[in-house]
Amino acid sequence: MSSTLRNLALTAVPVALLVALLPPLAAGAVPGPATGDEPRPPLAWGPCVGTGAADPRQQCATLQVPLDHAAPDGRQISLALSRIPAEDGRVRRGALFLIPGGPGGSSLGDPSGKGQKLPREVRDRYDLIGFAPRGLAPSTSVDCGLEHDDLALTKLRPWPAPDGSIDENMATAERMAQACLRDGGELIRHLSTRDNARDLDRVRAALGERKISAWGVSYGTYVGAVYSQMFPHRTDRIVLDSNDDPDPARVARAWLAGHEQGVEDVFPHFAAWASAPGNPDRVAETAAEVRPLFLRLAARLDREPIPWPGANPGELNGNVLRQTMLDSLYQPRRYPALAKVMRAAGQGTVPPAPATPPEAVLQNVTAVGIGTLCNDVSWPKSAAEYAQGVAESRATHPLTAGMPRNALPCAAWPHPPREAPTRITGQGPSTVLLVQNERDVATPLSGALKLREAFGGRAVMITVNSTGHNAYLAEGNPCGDRAVTRFLSTGERPGRDLYCR
Repeated sequence: MSSTLRNLALTAVPVALLVALLPPLAAGAVPGPATGDEPRPPLAWGPCVGTGAADPRQQCATLQVPLDHAAPDGRQISLALSRIPAEDGRVRRGALFLIPGGPGGSSLGDPSGKGQKLPREVRDRYDLIGFAPRGLAPSTSVDCGLEHDDLALTKLRPWPAPDGSIDENMATAERMAQACLRDGGELIRHLSTRDNARDLDRVRAALGERKISAWGVSYGTYVGAVYSQMFPHRTDRIVLDSNDDPDPARVARAWLAGHEQGVEDVFPHFAAWASAPGNPDRVAETAAEVRPLFLRLAARLDREPIPWPGANPGELNGNVLRQTMLDSLYQPRRYPALAKVMRAAGQGTVPPAPATPPEAVLQNVTAVGIGTLCNDVSWPKSAAEYAQGVAESRATHPLTAGMPRNALPCAAWPHPPREAPTRITGQGPSTVLLVQNERDVATPLSGALKLREAFGGRAVMITVNSTGHNAYLAEGNPCGDRAVTRFLSTGERPGRDLYCR
């Protein structure tokens, strides 16, 4: 599954920015408002308020959008935006929206962060546009006021009890759903992917662009796909990186279930690393020993948790080990964290407690995630249905112990979606390029292939022989990076789906 559900537990805090004013945007190849767009006042770009390192060229602005897009003249909420203008006004093409993962992720700092990893030929052509999605500070924000214990990683991911019982999960779902509906106000009911797509089109119009290009990552691939379906002729060049299964009947339930295959795809890579001679964090002599070792440790910690001062929860139990495994498989550079916990647990000790975001940030991110996931699609309410799925999952995928088919707070969400989920189709211009690592714990290749199938002739897909979540300019390889850069800078895509060895 994508970082969607991971961001309920562990998120990148939006980067605080302190930058200076820049001259107005240069004229572009696709300037002016689209035909039929109502004229809007120009965005008031200025310095980004805050602290921390940022590219001094980055600017910020605020845009008012309807809380309810069905009532455009009603209550308005604010979206925080950022930009770095194209570096060569002579070849500027338009705006490249940096669509973050989540829900609960922000790209507000991305124009001066990962945007600067883009090759010069891309930065020359696009204004890099970041934003904090609706509900996420410093945009108009939402909070569920959850209990501190419910912010633990093993509560935000629905790990069953050691014996497979989901009674506690169902109670947690009810408690968290009621807290969000009690404290989340009207905004919590107006968080959805379709709302996010409409917000992006409002940003497009405010920028004076007829079309937008985008680089969406993880959950951002679903936002980008939904935008491309809702506003197909507003799309220029769309890159979707680390792709979510778009199944309209399940949406995030399919992303959660995808962890079963994602872990199976990536764990052998971890096992090879964790058994390599010379590795200071080596846990076994051979790769074949790592999986049974992990399962034995998890089972022992189920029976005999080890106190873990400073952690939430305050013990290293089997589900904490499983959650550490899931987080660590996102990128190979995180493998040492899992190995260190396994080595310590084997000796009956614990490493230092991991750092967590400030509680206010975690409350905000969690609320955005819960609201979006629960408003996007109807979830089953039957405990028996979840219990059956968990039992089947535990039997076939012991590493994930039933979690991917368990109940999130959406199992207790009393409100049906305000509109049906978007069905992605091949209708519209062929403007989409998918890039996908072959081994990705969060957005496995199996789900990405379903998005590729749904887009049909609108898309081409690059599959990269690499391991980790996020491909382009991250965990991918030079072959895939070159193909994406070529598309963004020239519009040239591979003539057919491509495998990058």
